[in-house]
Amino acid sequence: MGHAAAMTHETPQNVAVIGAGMVGLATAWFLQEHGVKVTVLDRTGIAAGSSWGNAGWLTPGLATPLPEPAVLKYGIRAVVSPSSPVYVPITTNRRLLSFLVRFARNSTMPRWREAMAALVPINSLALSAFDTLKDGGVSEPTVAADSFIAAYRTTEEREVLLEEIEHIRASGQPLEFDVLTGDEARSVEPSLSPAIGAAIRLHDQRFITPSLYVDSLAEAVRQRGARIISGVRVSSVKDRGHVVSVAGEDYDAAVIASGAWLNDLAGPFGVKLPVQAGRGYSFTVPIDPVPRGPVYFPAQRVACTPAGDRLRIAGMMEFRPADAGLDTRRIEAIVNEARPLLLGAELGSRRDEWVGARPCTPDGLPVIGPTKSPRVYVAGGHGMWGVTLGPATGQLLAERMVTGRLPVQLRPFDPLR
Repeated sequence: MGHAAAMTHETPQNVAVIGAGMVGLATAWFLQEHGVKVTVLDRTGIAAGSSWGNAGWLTPGLATPLPEPAVLKYGIRAVVSPSSPVYVPITTNRRLLSFLVRFARNSTMPRWREAMAALVPINSLALSAFDTLKDGGVSEPTVAADSFIAAYRTTEEREVLLEEIEHIRASGQPLEFDVLTGDEARSVEPSLSPAIGAAIRLHDQRFITPSLYVDSLAEAVRQRGARIISGVRVSSVKDRGHVVSVAGEDYDAAVIASGAWLNDLAGPFGVKLPVQAGRGYSFTVPIDPVPRGPVYFPAQRVACTPAGDRLRIAGMMEFRPADAGLDTRRIEAIVNEARPLLLGAELGSRRDEWVGARPCTPDGLPVIGPTKSPRVYVAGGHGMWGVTLGPATGQLLAERMVTGRLPVQLRPFDPLR
């Protein structure tokens, strides 16, 4: 966009943000930094979607595209099994089938490399955007992970992540790590069972308790003068030519940050890329001792994060409708995967059982930026990385909305691609 175009850009004074998850609230906060008045609308409430029960990792070092060659290795027989870490029910839903075909097409090494290169510039802003929020008064802390361990039964299993780390670093993203034996890993993290024979310890990553963090972000947005309205189901966004109507009120611009429901509102504005619910499950259990930092079992796709005196265990990637109920078989599958790998976890004493719909795109890249309407923007489709990348997304999108110039980091994420 040239200088002349930016000159004609009208900075919105009054913006509606649809969606009170990490991405929507971060966008609201950064718009406020530019002096924009904000109203946040959500159909259920703050962090009720995929922001609430996810693992809460702030791991730009691992924020990689979801469509990857390993997903295809599971094979069809595996993904239709309810206990598989990536679960696809046998379906006749044409929208889901078309998403899966496109997802499979993107699960090749060349496509993965291309998508990874597109993520590196936004990943490198991720942690500094959290620091900006902290400096600006968001009270809930981000916690430095003293130890962040990816643990495996065998050295062969570990090769997959070592290879991926090489590709991540080749894409220009720094990621420091140590390679550990099973015994070395247990000396750092005594909650790992004797079944663990190999591990990788990542450096410079962080974690949060997502529900507390997003609540704290909402409180900061509210204290800076925003209205946050829960229980509003926005059925459409209407561009009236000089204003946008949302839920019966007029605004200069609207941001659709409604997660797995993004297509419903963004479709009329030319956003054709399907955003599909990739549902994740989690629960918390008592554990003694509580791990010092996050523990990841990549072969099982199980992520564990300390949550006070408990451990949050999260996993699965289930391609089903966003509103489908919690499927207890999925919780059982995660329990069965975790049981032989963790010591001291009381897996029978589960609380906070939860399912949330991560918004996934077939090419593994988010959609962030303007639509066919100059007054309607979208921010979503981050897959598993909406918490990690939410603040950086809000920071970049607010800059685009206020200045009319597209930050270079957002170029690969054109919602109209």
